[in-house]
Amino acid sequence: MRTFPVPIPNDQKTLPRVAGVLAALLALVLGGVAEAATLRVHYDTGYGNRIAVRGSKSPLSWTVGQNATWTTGNIWVYSWSDSIGDVDVKPLVNDATWSVGANYRVKAGATVDVYPYFNQQNKGTLRTVTGFYSPQLGNSRTLILYLPPSYSENPLKRYPVLYMHDGQNLFDAATSFGGVEWQVDENANGLIAGGTMDEVIVVGIYNAGANRLYEYTPCCDASYGGGGVNSYERFLIDTVKPYVDANYRTLPGKDTTALMGSSLGGLASFYIVRRNPSVFGKAGCMSSSFWWNNQALPQEVEVATGKVPARFYIDAGTSSDGLTETTRMRDALVADGYVQGGDLYYYVAQGGSHNEASWSARLYIPLQYLFPWQSTAY
Repeated sequence: MRTFPVPIPNDQKTLPRVAGVLAALLALVLGGVAEAATLRVHYDTGYGNRIAVRGSKSPLSWTVGQNATWTTGNIWVYSWSDSIGDVDVKPLVNDATWSVGANYRVKAGATVDVYPYFNQQNKGTLRTVTGFYSPQLGNSRTLILYLPPSYSENPLKRYPVLYMHDGQNLFDAATSFGGVEWQVDENANGLIAGGTMDEVIVVGIYNAGANRLYEYTPCCDASYGGGGVNSYERFLIDTVKPYVDANYRTLPGKDTTALMGSSLGGLASFYIVRRNPSVFGKAGCMSSSFWWNNQALPQEVEVATGKVPARFYIDAGTSSDGLTETTRMRDALVADGYVQGGDLYYYVAQGGSHNEASWSARLYIPLQYLFPWQSTAY
């Protein structure tokens, strides 16, 4: 665990904690109310270091921090009267090193848990799992995982998960189709540091090569066949997800789990999430092959009488990229009650075409929509 310089003499190291308690109590007394807003910062500073809090309203300020109080589990707590209203805050180590990313918003009377990291140099890291066997499909493939910047620095934190198809195209040009990668890690690192995207674990699932079309499609297109997506769906839900949840610090609920892909991978993402909203609460569908089997999936949505409780991002480029079929799907979703900018994000990529370069160029849009910066814990 990385430690930071101690800014106060050792014989005074307990004073910040006492001061934090007194400041919180004083704020309550002066506010004349029994309720308080509270920030809980989950972070192990290392012995002799402390967490301070700066913010937008008194008793906080952006120039000098107020000391939080350490509690069991390496949780640093600071409270103030809720009479001052909503407050933007940010934790610092030793009132010197700011947390990375955007400010946190604490609403009046709320208790907010945050899991910051402070090393500006931290970037996401990649881990590879080879020979990952699918009993549902009878074959093996590679998983490649992106662990976000704070993963090693703050072991108290758990993360949402984005599962992505065509894993070999996501992170490495050497393994990508046509030698062009999606730059998922570069996109995520920049958005996280800029405070517009939440930290997430990304699980890239390599496709099965010659079996890709079969695994990513419902049954059955007159020209191409297909029909294996139900088995692939069970592979994701019964094998991949349990492995990831057991071996990494995930938030496994539906609201923190998404599925994303492009082309046939976009089709598969939409299809699987629509069938399993209790597992995947979000879908990112880029340049989706909604043409499959005479547009059977858009037709299915058009005749549906109920709204699936999930969020959908769908897009297409203007250059031979299935825009007509994607617009039809947008219209079907709107008719079912989905709202643009709410549980639906429909995007037209001007000049965009059906390739990795186009998907990489606009990947930042679905990443921010599916996993926006969270100022509170899940």
